[in-house]
Amino acid sequence: MSSHQLGRRLAVLCAPLLLLAGAARADAEADFFKGKQIRMIVGFPAGNEYDLGARLLARHYSRHLPGAPGIIVQNMPQAASIVAANYIYTQAPRDGTAIGAITRNIVNQALFGHPNLTADPQKLIWLGSTSFPGRICVVGEKSPVKKIGEIFTKEPVFGSVGPGNSTNTLPTVFNHVLGAKIKLIEGYRGTADVLLAIERDEVQGVCASNGQFRTVADSFKTGKLRVLLRAEEAKMADYPDAPSIYDFAKTEEQRQFMRFVFASTEYGRPYVLPPEVPAARVATMRKALAAAVADPELIAEADKAQVDMAWRSPEDLERITAALYRTPPDLIESVKKLVPNLN
Repeated sequence: MSSHQLGRRLAVLCAPLLLLAGAARADAEADFFKGKQIRMIVGFPAGNEYDLGARLLARHYSRHLPGAPGIIVQNMPQAASIVAANYIYTQAPRDGTAIGAITRNIVNQALFGHPNLTADPQKLIWLGSTSFPGRICVVGEKSPVKKIGEIFTKEPVFGSVGPGNSTNTLPTVFNHVLGAKIKLIEGYRGTADVLLAIERDEVQGVCASNGQFRTVADSFKTGKLRVLLRAEEAKMADYPDAPSIYDFAKTEEQRQFMRFVFASTEYGRPYVLPPEVPAARVATMRKALAAAVADPELIAEADKAQVDMAWRSPEDLERITAALYRTPPDLIESVKKLVPNLN
């Protein structure tokens, strides 16, 4: 008998054993979760976008987990999610019965050396994420800037809430890193106020997360507003033709700088487990989370409530995290000086 024939025969003989082993693992997970109650620790107050997304997910996640455990949401909003992340990392049970819904900025905060953060994002276990709150810059119909390249030759005036907000951070980085010439007028109460200012021709543009523009969607159809650029490398489904600001980076250092500042968007609303949860349970919970997000019932409820539940896999989050931890320390120090209140 040839080695090839022997291999095929062994594969045939082993297949039933592998199926039995898989079934045994599934039964073991079902036995573990049955009658259990999972706590989903949300690092933000009730009514916040993270909270709304977590509660929506919790209503559907249980049905996709073996044993159908109960899931309750517990808010732990102190220090903008830092307390929740520390709890998951240091105190939560390491068996899959505690899930953290934490800030998308957790890796940046760790690399900035946040004094109160004890959680290590490299050791947290990423379950996956929902939401892709991509950021765009828009201009009004009276703006002298019509194309992205013109922000380097003209001086458009953009409205801003102030430091620590996307309306400020994005133009500031474009100016400092790429040599754009955007002028900022700060002090607006929110993106909605800046949009009114654009309508009154007080300012000519604004940068913000995509969700901030839902209430003025008709203005894009009528031409009163136009998308100038997206601040992401990844394509955005809502604006597939919007050019990326990364296309104007001339060096890898410029790209690294922008990735460090902007990458938090790609985390969406992440869900994590503490370290040391058994690998088989992690695999089960990851598979169930992906299935829940793809569930037609969840999708219908999310569409009705206008909650972004776009899926990001744990592998995506691990990749982004690894890339951020490769950022040179001197570049991180440069980011801290330019945008100390990174958001």
